[in-house]
Amino acid sequence: MNLLGSLLIAFSMYSRIPMPQVAWTKERMKYAMCFFPLIGAGIGLLVYLICFFTDSFGFPYIRKMIPMVIPVLVTGGIHMDGLLDVIDARSSHGEISKKLEILKDPHTGAFAIIGCVVYFLVYLSFFMELDSHMIPAYCMGFVITRAFSGLSVVTFPMAKSSGLAAAFSSGAQKRTVGVTMVIYLAFSFFGIWYLEGGRAFLTVVFISSLIYWRYYHMAKQEFGGITGDLAGYFLQVCELALLIGLSVLSHF
Repeated sequence: MNLLGSLLIAFSMYSRIPMPQVAWTKERMKYAMCFFPLIGAGIGLLVYLICFFTDSFGFPYIRKMIPMVIPVLVTGGIHMDGLLDVIDARSSHGEISKKLEILKDPHTGAFAIIGCVVYFLVYLSFFMELDSHMIPAYCMGFVITRAFSGLSVVTFPMAKSSGLAAAFSSGAQKRTVGVTMVIYLAFSFFGIWYLEGGRAFLTVVFISSLIYWRYYHMAKQEFGGITGDLAGYFLQVCELALLIGLSVLSHF
């Protein structure tokens, strides 16, 4: 029952999929992060089905537009919110304390709005260039980004002792969560290699690892550690980077 409760907590927090309400007990919080990548699996499956049926029934514009907004609709924009907050904070070029203060500010700045528009325009442009045979690899990217994001929550230093990331990190059974995230990554990478071949596998491993490495150093240097917003920022940037890599690869 505790594992089921952990799953319900993960889906209630990181998605808008209706879930029964359960108490956020310490025992359930220990393993909640273990189920975070399953939300990515659900998003990937939904995107794949939409692409399949729109291709089959001849709706090319729906096929190009709708999958782009599915992740935001399923998650309620929680990770996109992190992306925009971090864009605002980094654009201030202030001290660590100033940037952390901006992350807590509920107001949206001009740089965040500009960043949001640019993000979706770039995302749409490369998704329209993505060849259909790369869709399965693209869909697995939603699991990969969440596995890396979950891994960071239990291994990276925290910028502050309060907040969403700190709550999940302090309450987590870190060794179990870390091993689980690595297993998700291994299965996803193997799936890409099996379905798309070595080039797609190497592309995804290289890009996701590079973005993860950059995320670690940026978070430490500019914020003193990670927060929930920074975890969301990484997830969105990594998803876009994987899309760009697979889109370019699909033309060669």
